[in-house]
Amino acid sequence: MRRPSLRGKSAAAKNAAPAGPGGSGARSNNPFVSFEYPNSLFGEILDWMLAPLLLLWPISITATNHVAGFIANQPYDQHLAENVGALLQLVKVEGDHVSVNLPAPARILLSIDEKDTHYHQVVDPNTRVVQGNKEIPWPPRPATIEPGKVLFRDDRIDGENVRIAYAFVSVRGGLPPAVVQVAETLRKREALASSIISGVLLPQFAIIPLAVILVYMGLTRGIAPLRLLQERIHRRRPSDLSPIPVTRVPDEVRPLVVAFNQMMGRLEDNLQAQQRFIAQAAHQMRTPLTGLKTQTEIALSETDPAQMRLALQLIAESTDRAAHMINQLLMLARTEASHEKLHQVVPLDLDALAREVTGEWVVRALAKRIDLGFEDHGRPLMINGIPLLLRELLNNLVDNAIKYTPPGGHVTVRARGWRRALLEIEDDGIGIPAEERESVFERFYRVLGTDAEGSGLGLPIAAEIAELHQAQIELLQGSSDKGCLFRVSFPRRPPSRDAAPRQPQKPAPSGFPLDL
Repeated sequence: MRRPSLRGKSAAAKNAAPAGPGGSGARSNNPFVSFEYPNSLFGEILDWMLAPLLLLWPISITATNHVAGFIANQPYDQHLAENVGALLQLVKVEGDHVSVNLPAPARILLSIDEKDTHYHQVVDPNTRVVQGNKEIPWPPRPATIEPGKVLFRDDRIDGENVRIAYAFVSVRGGLPPAVVQVAETLRKREALASSIISGVLLPQFAIIPLAVILVYMGLTRGIAPLRLLQERIHRRRPSDLSPIPVTRVPDEVRPLVVAFNQMMGRLEDNLQAQQRFIAQAAHQMRTPLTGLKTQTEIALSETDPAQMRLALQLIAESTDRAAHMINQLLMLARTEASHEKLHQVVPLDLDALAREVTGEWVVRALAKRIDLGFEDHGRPLMINGIPLLLRELLNNLVDNAIKYTPPGGHVTVRARGWRRALLEIEDDGIGIPAEERESVFERFYRVLGTDAEGSGLGLPIAAEIAELHQAQIELLQGSSDKGCLFRVSFPRRPPSRDAAPRQPQKPAPSGFPLDL
């Protein structure tokens, strides 16, 4: 199988899309980013309860004014209609002649009033006023005339608003009808309407402040369980991470308390894991430091330059192993930290990153006479990730493959893409028994029967980084039933347009070929 050559320079920078706020790779789809919660839930509820009340108050005033006017008009309109009916009974029509026999006492009754001014009028078909006041305007003539039916309208007389009741009287000979009208000013109506409005609105001025007070007291009483819950949390010791009892918690807050308890449970698990990690790390560091101290004492006691040089060489090797373990411990702590605060997630080409990292291990593979190869995807394989941590994942997996593959063996790095982006590191080394494949991802665990140096942290670091990237890491049997195959499956970044197939790359003049 011919394997493509490796360039020393990565193409990830060319294919990576910008990760700014507007870029498709930016992880800014959080619904809480652009929404600001109110500072006071109590004030927010109070506002939403009182705002509709204050909004409906002007509407209530307008509706009350309209209803009061309607109620005030009814008795006075009835009185006007009765006066029109009385006048109609006094009107006599003889041919085209209209006469009214209105006694003086009746005229006095029609005009007497302490508040309002009254008018009456009888007009013949020739628009001549037969009886009454001339100030009343002529009524509009309807399309269909119903003799004797009393109609109402609003008008003005001498610059003052009046209410007019009128009726038509039929006249023989096809002449226009005669008209009987009675009008009065609106003082008593307005006074009655004002009394109705005052009787309705004045209690509201007392009811609304009282309602505000009652709503405030009700909300204060309603959120009292939240204050009790707050006090219960404040009384806890700093080291107390036990769940908060939900028996006395309101139903509306219970899901929040349950979620908080779950978070505290995860926090306690993390703290326990860190304590175990610190204990294991201290135990693992004690061995190389003890050996380093012993070798230093031996070197100090030697007088033979050759033996002293050998002791110093052992000290240097022990120092390298201790430094490597410390670096891995720091990397593991970094991957467990909040990676979004330490690193920025950007779109990157997994194919190009794998090609670049594989090229960095060519010299190490040559030194051990291992055939290190890379099989590319043929086109950009875009994912969202943290380049520094993904590079560490690749380094650990390739280092593990080279370390446990005997001289003359093969190690292959592949990048594949289907619905997910796949990264595979396969070797034909000593392999890992099936019953131990789950344990190799535990910290400080090492497969028995191997003489390769290691700290047991490389694969746990790779697993932590994969979990941070929502990826799945698997350990499978290698091809030909020997060796190991590590497969990491990443969610692909939804591209705006799948990139065109990558053109085959020619070997760089100073690059290392992978078919070693």
